[in-house]
Amino acid sequence: MERKLSDNEKSVLLEVARNSIIQFITDGTLPLLPPPSGSLGSHRGCFVTIKQGGSLRGCIGSFTSEDPLCKLVQEMAISAATRDPRFYPMKKGDLNDFRLEISVLSPMHKISSIDEIIAGTHGLYIEKNYQRGVLLPQVAVEQRWDRDTFLAQTCLKAGLPPDAWQEGASIHIFSAEVF
Repeated sequence: MERKLSDNEKSVLLEVARNSIIQFITDGTLPLLPPPSGSLGSHRGCFVTIKQGGSLRGCIGSFTSEDPLCKLVQEMAISAATRDPRFYPMKKGDLNDFRLEISVLSPMHKISSIDEIIAGTHGLYIEKNYQRGVLLPQVAVEQRWDRDTFLAQTCLKAGLPPDAWQEGASIHIFSAEVF
C-alpha cells in the first residue's frame, strides 16, 4: 500500500497543476518541477479535474506512469485543460476562475463479484468488446449513486448499454486520494 500524501505534498501537486495550466495557456511553456522526492517521485496514476462555476471543465488521467507523480500531474493538468474532447481548449480568459481536484490512484484490481464494490470508496473501470469507461470514486458521492447506478453509469460512459456489466465485462476497482 502506498503511503498517503502529506498536506505539503498535496499543496505542491495542486500548485504544479495550477501553474502548469496557467503558464502553458499563457505562453506555451512549462514551469520547472520541484525535485521528485518522497511521494512526489512515486510512480502512481492520477486524474486531474478542472471545474469552472461548479461544473466540469475537463478531466484526464492515467492509471500508470513511468514518470514521477509530480510530472504526471503536470501532464494530466495540461491535458485536462487542452485535450479533453468534451470541451474546447482553455484560453487565457478561462484562467481567471477555475478549481482543481487531483485524484492520486491506487493500483487497479479486477474483481470477481460486484459485492466487492463500495460506491464512494472505489472507482470503476469497465471494459467490454474493446470499449471502456472509467468513473472516479467521488463521482458516485457527488451524484448520490448506489452501486448499481454507478455500474450502469460507468457502462454508459464506455458507450455500452447500462446493463453491459452483467455479462462478459471486465470490472476493475481502485481507490483514490482526492484533494
